[in-house]
Amino acid sequence: MPTRVRPRALGALTTAVAACVLAATSPAAAAAPGPFAAPNPYLGPQGSATMHADAGNSDATPFAGPGARPVAATILPLAAACPTLLQGSDGLVVALCTTIAGQVPTVYLLDPDGPGTPLAALPLPKGGLLGGVYAYLDHRDRLVVVDGQRRLARIAHDRDAAGAWRLRVDESVDLSGAVPDGDSVVGLVPDAAGAVWFATARAVVGRVDLAGAVTTVALPAGEQVANSISATPDGKVAVATTFALYELDTVAGRPHVRWRAPYDRGPARKPGQLSWGTGSTPVYFGPETGADYVAIVDNAAGPVRLLVFRSGTGDLVCARPVLTRGGAGSENAPIGLGRTVVVAGTYGYPYPTVPEGAGPADPPTAAFTGGMTRVDVDGDGCHTVWDNAVRSSAVPILSAADDLVYTVARIGPEHTTPLDGFEFTAVDPATGDVVARSPLPGTVAEDPLQMAPLITRDGRILQGTISGIVRVG
Repeated sequence: MPTRVRPRALGALTTAVAACVLAATSPAAAAAPGPFAAPNPYLGPQGSATMHADAGNSDATPFAGPGARPVAATILPLAAACPTLLQGSDGLVVALCTTIAGQVPTVYLLDPDGPGTPLAALPLPKGGLLGGVYAYLDHRDRLVVVDGQRRLARIAHDRDAAGAWRLRVDESVDLSGAVPDGDSVVGLVPDAAGAVWFATARAVVGRVDLAGAVTTVALPAGEQVANSISATPDGKVAVATTFALYELDTVAGRPHVRWRAPYDRGPARKPGQLSWGTGSTPVYFGPETGADYVAIVDNAAGPVRLLVFRSGTGDLVCARPVLTRGGAGSENAPIGLGRTVVVAGTYGYPYPTVPEGAGPADPPTAAFTGGMTRVDVDGDGCHTVWDNAVRSSAVPILSAADDLVYTVARIGPEHTTPLDGFEFTAVDPATGDVVARSPLPGTVAEDPLQMAPLITRDGRILQGTISGIVRVG
């Protein structure tokens, strides 16, 4: 049976507009974390248009989740791993998954209230393991993705003449002249002018303007990109390679590197990470504009550190050790909102495969101890607020509406087994305490595999797994 640990007051916001209005009028809402960065006009709904919620990849949403209460869960089997779950303005969910049979990238259109049978499906040409994973929804609810043929596609959904739902390529741009043979696009994000930025596995950063013109800049040879990229409302873009964090902007219509900040990448790839370097998608956050800072976690041999830089200048604000009670490594993007960052540990997590060129892990395997750390930025740098021992098996997400961090915890021995179970878990971001947990159905077939969840506008969570989706709430 689900277990309730302790009650807490819940928010009731269901849209970003409501969040903004109530923040000015409600005492309870006024204490909520924030601010969010200004919405990107070329993205879909704030909080549900990218894997990590928004253009800055904050992993924070204005929508309320299930709350600190017992919840029920339903398995939506798709026979596919589903890392990217996005909800458009029409309420439908667009999922980018990889089928178990044939490893085919496939776009599914789903009714979040339905039994899980797709309304429509569209297979895409195959590419690299991470190619196309970091797709997003644009302001017209189209999925923007780069397929295995190096084609930037905008995939729309509508009904055909018979009234059946369909997915179709609405627009496309050939990137083969900008993305070398053997390379693949990893991360995508639009800037505030509507240009689409991309970064490839071999560290080519490109920009596709509204007319379809493509310009690029190559980062130093030997560097790789293994995570998504992030953008600010004023046109800056952050890219983390396996050696350094970069911030770029546009000069004369071309990508331009503003600054480069190398970090400690450690002696090797750690178990529970997909590359030799940071596992972070860069996260923009801050107390003034919502994008004052940009943060990643390094890959130092000992305790890893949260690195916070000032956007625009690259000045190091702080370097703070994190995950001191759990595993010393993180493959996940941190949560970043206001002055607060939350980092989850993935050291030792049993990924079934890693991207080509990732290199061997040292040691080859390790116990998955997990752990989460909250760090706050203040006038003197940063300070640690708490460390906990939650074994997060998914990318945690913060709901600013009900002030809870949601994740899925792995249950079982520290050395993971196929018999491990999973619990939907709510964490109080003020204390790091677990305030509610509920068992999820299934075992290894429903492993979230450190994928990001989607909080829907009706207060439920869709969590991708290696075999489909679990709907919670």
